[in-house]
Amino acid sequence: MSVGFSVVPRKNPSKIDDEPKFYAQAQARGDMDFDEICDDVDSRCTVTKADITASLNGVIKTMKMALGRGEIVRLGDFGSFQISVSSHGAETEKEFNSSMIRKARISFRPGKALSKMLKALDFHQVAKLPIAPQPIPIPEKGE
Repeated sequence: MSVGFSVVPRKNPSKIDDEPKFYAQAQARGDMDFDEICDDVDSRCTVTKADITASLNGVIKTMKMALGRGEIVRLGDFGSFQISVSSHGAETEKEFNSSMIRKARISFRPGKALSKMLKALDFHQVAKLPIAPQPIPIPEKGE
């Protein structure tokens, strides 16, 4: 398996005056959606696409409920999912309250099967993706 990468300049945020250094950035070559996953699994086994779709939808619903209860969801060698949060800081533990939580996200930690796959990858350099044009701000009246 081969993954494409491009080389991009990045500045060190703690040394803003230093020249940027160049780093690899993975470049996706497409995506695979839910329906395509179900089609692919269907082609590899005797289970029907409808059964696969129903099973995966059931797994997603169960994961949502478990994560919503604060549980870690472990899917064997695939990996685990857990809620993590970002918050504003408080001077003392007593001053902290839940309104200081800015956002929640789902953290994924790959299991053995995916971690092993990562070790077997090779890489090839590709062209940089074009930068999306930024909209030009339109001044409001009176500016």
